[in-house]
Amino acid sequence: MSVTELEHSTSLESAAGITARPKVRSLGYVVVEATNLDAWVAFASDLLGLQLSVRTDDRLEFRMDEKEYRLIINKGETDGARVIGWEVSGPKDLAQLSQILTEAGYEVTQMNAEEVRERRVTAGARFDDPDKLLTLELHYGLREATDRLVTPHGNRFITGRGGLGHVFQAVKNWDAYNTLYFDLLGFSLSDHIEGGPNGEIDLTFLHCNERHHSYAFAELPNVGSAVGHLMFEVDELDVVGRAWEKVLEEDAAPILSTLGKHTNDKMISFYVRSPSNFGIEYGTGGIVIDEKTWTPTRYSAAHYWGHNRKTPVDPTDAADNS
Repeated sequence: MSVTELEHSTSLESAAGITARPKVRSLGYVVVEATNLDAWVAFASDLLGLQLSVRTDDRLEFRMDEKEYRLIINKGETDGARVIGWEVSGPKDLAQLSQILTEAGYEVTQMNAEEVRERRVTAGARFDDPDKLLTLELHYGLREATDRLVTPHGNRFITGRGGLGHVFQAVKNWDAYNTLYFDLLGFSLSDHIEGGPNGEIDLTFLHCNERHHSYAFAELPNVGSAVGHLMFEVDELDVVGRAWEKVLEEDAAPILSTLGKHTNDKMISFYVRSPSNFGIEYGTGGIVIDEKTWTPTRYSAAHYWGHNRKTPVDPTDAADNS
């Protein structure tokens, strides 16, 4: 079935009251490469409150909910995010999305038995994003843990249907990512924020579930292709406040942006630099949206207050500009 035929079929089924369009359901996991695993233990566990569930000489795994992992850190020679795992609802959506992507020109590879065991999913497929920066993995059936989650500070993360959080990416070709995430992977528009001194940068925010956005992207002058930040959300402002205090008083991580409140998702958060050089947004209070009734809007600023950046800002650094 071609993309056009699938869209036609979907429109007929929608008219009959059936939702059939295959789509990504949530952000499932992230895989990172790091030169310093010890730094990640201190950062992710001591500061952010993720549970360290696996530690070997070349690998760390962190939990934040009932899943066996949400964040994997692999020992490597460089630093950076390497894999974004997007969850789908089951085998039908995985097969249809694989076909849609293939017909759109992406080289999609189905995970073999060994790769499925490594990821601890029922099935999956992978392909490179348009900038060849990240491997995107579609999957379903991420394995759940049988032991109880025990976070270091007793904090609770907001996950569930909303997935582990969101990703912001600086991209080279806005049109290519617009087509990939909207037309092929089935995301919907949340809103736009005008960035830059004259509002010339279009920050695009997309949702695939009740979380305000699971993915956001923009062409940032001088930056090129890079992950700007990952966002983790907790359920209490006090948890964010205590983490922010650790940053201020104990130099727990380099500050990217101070505590502040966003205009679009209403998140109260701060930004710090991770040991693998991209940013982490740590916040609470993000709004939940109704996918059926949500109306996209536009903002002239990203913040009601706060989120002040440390100066000088490096114009070529995605973390400094996301």
